[in-house]
Amino acid sequence: MASIVFYFQVHQPHRLKPYSVFHTDPFYFHEEANAQIAEKVADKCYRPTTKLMLDLIKRHEGNFRIAYSITGTVIEQWKKYTPDVLDLFVELANTGCVEFVAETYYHSLSFLYSQDEFAHQLDMHTNLIEQHFGQTPKVFRNTELIYANQLAQALAKIKDKNGDPRFLGTICEGTDTHLGYRSPAHIYQPPAHDGQPIMGPNNRPLGLLLKNYKLSDDIAFRFSNKGWEEYPLNAEKFAKWVNQINGDGYLCNLFMDYETFGEHQWADTGIFKFLEKLPEAVFDVAKKADGSTENHFITPSEALQRFDPVGEYDVPEFISWADTERDLSAWRGNAMQHNALEETYRVEKIIKDRLIEIKANPDPKQSTEIDHILTDWRKLTTSDHFYYMCTKYWADGDVHKYFSPYDSPYDGYINFMNVLDNVKTRLAKV
Repeated sequence: MASIVFYFQVHQPHRLKPYSVFHTDPFYFHEEANAQIAEKVADKCYRPTTKLMLDLIKRHEGNFRIAYSITGTVIEQWKKYTPDVLDLFVELANTGCVEFVAETYYHSLSFLYSQDEFAHQLDMHTNLIEQHFGQTPKVFRNTELIYANQLAQALAKIKDKNGDPRFLGTICEGTDTHLGYRSPAHIYQPPAHDGQPIMGPNNRPLGLLLKNYKLSDDIAFRFSNKGWEEYPLNAEKFAKWVNQINGDGYLCNLFMDYETFGEHQWADTGIFKFLEKLPEAVFDVAKKADGSTENHFITPSEALQRFDPVGEYDVPEFISWADTERDLSAWRGNAMQHNALEETYRVEKIIKDRLIEIKANPDPKQSTEIDHILTDWRKLTTSDHFYYMCTKYWADGDVHKYFSPYDSPYDGYINFMNVLDNVKTRLAKV
């Protein structure tokens, strides 16, 4: 039996407009570019893929189940530019076959820099998911699957409305370095902290769902690569690979960006035909004589409730799902990035201290302005802004260039710091 957890990250940042030292206006975000990209990605990916997902759920009578982590920033843009896309995701929620996973509202690196901001963004995201999709997430994924033991320790302290542990577990990368000979096809748990196990609800250990990066990347990155020895990839071949985990685990965790379908892998590559045939192929490869199948799709929370951890996944230093190193170098690999991040979170303290002062002596004009500044600042915490400053070369560098709206990482840094300086100027006037 293979239980497939099919999970997708859905995210778009608020991109900045060109902003020089001579700009003084507080309008930082490139609305025209954001609108154009929102419509382009909706047309290439969000609309066709989500309609196909709805069809697959209906066609397979609820046996095809999937999960999403959707950032607050992309939902804001859907509301503004492509509201029909949000309607499609509401339809998905109403099927009962889709789980929505928690993350930071602004897709930020806040866990690394500010526990206060991390908690705020998690609460904001939870409220948003409850509002639009009627679910309170039970599973967490940090931005870009950034994870270390200390994240598990922090998640175990987060309580629900009844005072019980809220999260069943978290999604993270399954790296060869930390797994060793072991398979990502099991549930794992973090190591004990101060002699005590890290616990989730129902007196069960906090579970770790590890991405099967080899199979996930076969779809997300290698699908259209004509130089790949397995090209072309069809659903039947991939289903056999999925089925091969039997005997060495029971979970096949396929985690990838939703934009894989239609945006990163264009429609003419055959990616939609592959996706359409995949569930049936997964079922058929393990079909029994009576017509039933031993393979099925489950959501992250179902996996964490169904299976017990088989061992510890000890990650003392932070990992992620980005680039070949699977570390934080995509966002903190050079001096520009370090400086931009440190300055960004230094400004947080100034904003929040001023907010406390204003609340003690309320003034409507000041309150409105500080709220606007806080919202702008939070949009600047989105990890993409720091990703654009990466100076890597070779294959990883090409990926960074593909996503960046700037001519160079240095342009990205200068533009971002000009905006941050203007935020400071506005703060000084409040």
